[in-house]
Amino acid sequence: MTDQSSYHHGDLRRAVLEAAVEAIAERGPAAWSLRELARRAGVSHAAPAHHFGDKAGVLTAVAAAGYTRFADALEAGGDDLHEVGLAYIRFAVDNRAYFEVMFTPALYRTDDPDVAAARARADRVLARLVHDASPGAPEDERTARLAAWSIVHGFAHLWLSGAIPADPGDDPVTLARPVIGRLFER
Repeated sequence: MTDQSSYHHGDLRRAVLEAAVEAIAERGPAAWSLRELARRAGVSHAAPAHHFGDKAGVLTAVAAAGYTRFADALEAGGDDLHEVGLAYIRFAVDNRAYFEVMFTPALYRTDDPDVAAARARADRVLARLVHDASPGAPEDERTARLAAWSIVHGFAHLWLSGAIPADPGDDPVTLARPVIGRLFER
């Protein structure tokens, strides 16, 4: 824990967000309070509420940061839909707290401009790659996008929930590779 006096202008937001991600990773997106975040961040108990307003405000900031990281991860996957799908799963596993918040829209303000912009950026990556891999009528592309998203998101969710029986040492990305490979097989 960091001493309150070490924070200077601009660090409060980051400190509270880091505390939120830590709390979410430990106990889930709902089982913490603003007072707990203040304690974890080493700031006054009123600081999170003053800066974010309420718990939904904190979770909105977590979702926006998560979607930004997510878009970065998808873009880093390059121009190969298969690799971007694996990047999706890797992101989910490596950034579980963000992932859980991002894909539980009832927790945050989905109309927040930062959330909307970051989410749209991530959506554009998938839409472009699906278009390139399976060009066709708009309704076919929409179906292909939904199929691609369902496969990678479903795999990630099944892995994170423990529903996929794993042997010790199993790597989710390695296990997902042949699953995603079936996406556009005919």
